[in-house]
Amino acid sequence: MNSTIDTILQRVSVRTFKEDKVPREDLELIIKAAMAAPTAVNKQPWEFVVIDNTALLFELGSLLPYAKMTKFAPAAIVVCGNQKNMLDGWEESFWIQDCSAATQNILLAIESLNYGAVWTAVYPDISRIHIVKRILELPEHIVPLNVIPLGVPDQKSSSKDKYDESKIHINKW
Repeated sequence: MNSTIDTILQRVSVRTFKEDKVPREDLELIIKAAMAAPTAVNKQPWEFVVIDNTALLFELGSLLPYAKMTKFAPAAIVVCGNQKNMLDGWEESFWIQDCSAATQNILLAIESLNYGAVWTAVYPDISRIHIVKRILELPEHIVPLNVIPLGVPDQKSSSKDKYDESKIHINKW
């Protein structure tokens, strides 16, 4: 195999972290990887909020029901969609795909740098969106898709083999 395939197959969701800080240079590299994601019509509707403030991390983790681990993470990245950079009409929802592709790149970059992370959903839950917008003081036109707490894994789980040949269909169903 090669290192890219290895990274993809080894990636796991990590929910407990050591107290070690994540250097800003590593966070910047992770965001650079995010911005290398494919995007419909090259609209790049994404925006990223990088959080290393412990009070903000604790508040997010205290209020988001499926992001409790954020309270004890040394950092988090919030992937957002910028409504001013979205396509129009029925194509507007492509921002979700674009930001999801950026999120996957974030998770793979984190894995390749020997950190751990977990994708916690915000959008489309209105209450979670309001919580994140309020805490991070997001402008009205910015919609948070997810919160990704990250750091040095406290313990590393083995990746699961999710390969299922029965889900593969060649040429036709």
